[in-house]
Amino acid sequence: MAEPDKTVSAYDAVGDRRSVRAFLPTAVADEAIDRILVAASRAPSGQNMQPWQVHVVTGDTHARLCAEVTTAASAGERSDEYPYFPADIREPYRSRRRKVGFDLFAIYGIGRDDLAGRQRALLRNFDFFGAPVGLFFTMERDWGYGAWIDMGNFMTNVMTLAPAFGLATCPQQAWAEYGAAVRRVLPVPDEQVIVSGMALGYADPGAVVNGLVTERVGIDEFVVRHR
Repeated sequence: MAEPDKTVSAYDAVGDRRSVRAFLPTAVADEAIDRILVAASRAPSGQNMQPWQVHVVTGDTHARLCAEVTTAASAGERSDEYPYFPADIREPYRSRRRKVGFDLFAIYGIGRDDLAGRQRALLRNFDFFGAPVGLFFTMERDWGYGAWIDMGNFMTNVMTLAPAFGLATCPQQAWAEYGAAVRRVLPVPDEQVIVSGMALGYADPGAVVNGLVTERVGIDEFVVRHR
């Protein structure tokens, strides 16, 4: 039976969380995935509606999905499930976005003017960075804004619980940018929106890219105190 390591504190699981971008091919036991999802489903939701659904992708379906979406992305066949960013990303968000992108490209050894190299790096999303498990989080399209909060709570629980089983994650909204290609492989009903994908597996300890720790602004930049 897959047992969680209960010495992993919630503080460490949250405070040390990072997006892993290189995984080992080691299989993940179905029982471990199930235990994570069962515990994650304790996430709060408006009036206990629990609007989330999860598609767990492994094996042959994993391989077919990666091939299908990589082909679509290479051809520029983008089909966004929903708008994630505003049309004009203003400061300070523009700089934050550029910083993490340039930091990643530097680790990969890709120059700022190497457009082909940048494209190859972006396509790594669509093999789940080598993770053997892909998770897709969906919900019915007619839910209001509150359900998106509920989904975020649920997804955060998955990422927080994974380290207790020795696993790592990378949330990947990029899959939702190619929803039509995803739907050619996964039987996601049209009335559901693909909110995000997520890679799940064992982190490759020898991968330099997994050493990236993205910066966070100080609390004085986002906390407003009312005395």
